[in-house]
Amino acid sequence: MNRIGVQPGLLRWARERSGRSVEYLVGRFPKLNSWERGDVLPTFRQLEEFAKATYTPIGYLFLQEPPAEELPVTDFRTMGDAEIGRPSPDLLDTLYLCQQRQDWYRDEARTAGLPPLDFVGSLDTTIDVVSAGAHLRNALGFDAEQRRRLATWTEALRQFIDQADHLGILVMVSGVVGSNTHRQLNPEEFRGFALADPLAPLIFINGADTKAAQMFTMAHEIAHLWLGESGVSNTEAVSSPSHAVERWCNQVAAELLVPADLVREEFDAGSELTAEANRLARRFKVSTLVVLRRVYDTGGVDRDAFWSAYREETVRLRNITRGSGGNQIRNVGVRVSKLLARTLIVSTLEGRTSYAEAFRLLGIKKVSTFESVAANLGVGV
Repeated sequence: MNRIGVQPGLLRWARERSGRSVEYLVGRFPKLNSWERGDVLPTFRQLEEFAKATYTPIGYLFLQEPPAEELPVTDFRTMGDAEIGRPSPDLLDTLYLCQQRQDWYRDEARTAGLPPLDFVGSLDTTIDVVSAGAHLRNALGFDAEQRRRLATWTEALRQFIDQADHLGILVMVSGVVGSNTHRQLNPEEFRGFALADPLAPLIFINGADTKAAQMFTMAHEIAHLWLGESGVSNTEAVSSPSHAVERWCNQVAAELLVPADLVREEFDAGSELTAEANRLARRFKVSTLVVLRRVYDTGGVDRDAFWSAYREETVRLRNITRGSGGNQIRNVGVRVSKLLARTLIVSTLEGRTSYAEAFRLLGIKKVSTFESVAANLGVGV
């Protein structure tokens, strides 16, 4: 039986990098402690299984020392004054998969002779926030009055995504890595990211977050595209990031979703703050935290009242169960974007893309699923 002379430090690094507990991995690999001490060497089959269990590219385990893994785009994430830790395999794998999808769509757009989208990089941080917010609302057709008539945050988010889709933005929403339901994404690590590109602008939203929080993430990442700035974010409406780009995107996102003039017009200072925040959250289809911040920004409440309400609301929101599940066929279009899915299916049916490549990018395994997704998206097979 062939044993592999792997560096013990690489095994420890892979275990820690995965975020999985020692107990879980020792249960899977009873000799793991001996491997990490160098007392026993794993077989190649055991090393393959260990790499799979820790989400580690197996080639990394043959290096002399752990690689320095960095995000392939700007890391805008902040956590107070603390340094953000290294990106998890879940974040990295999600980014890499989205980049592969973006690369495919860019090549297809070039082949089709599609023109660059002129809104990507059309604004800069010197633009007044109120003007920028109004500009984005007009470009998207994202009307606040229209949102008022929608029954749920889910409907509002779906409409928001469809409006971006019509502009040529690939919007992908998922709470897991690829289609692997065993690899749940953590909203505390990142809420979303933008990959700016004139032919294939892409937004990814962490679907493990609440629908109301996803609305703000969507607006924030849209602002990134209009700046032409790619990056990973974990920002919230209440935060005031130190990075100028993140701060501008936060402010524009808030103005896009909850215009200051409407807040001043509709906020009832005589009502109890929590009840008023809930009413306005339903009206604008955003989180109560966004509303509280906008009320504070427009002078509706003082700092003490704002922070008191914010802390109470944060505790309440932590106890809300995030959405999951849904229709498997419909979810394919949500996970990979309807625009990419439609384009990919047509390209496959016309013979420009192999079924194997289409299945990989769509995260499916069967021809019957491919046909069902096509039918759901209105593409004839």
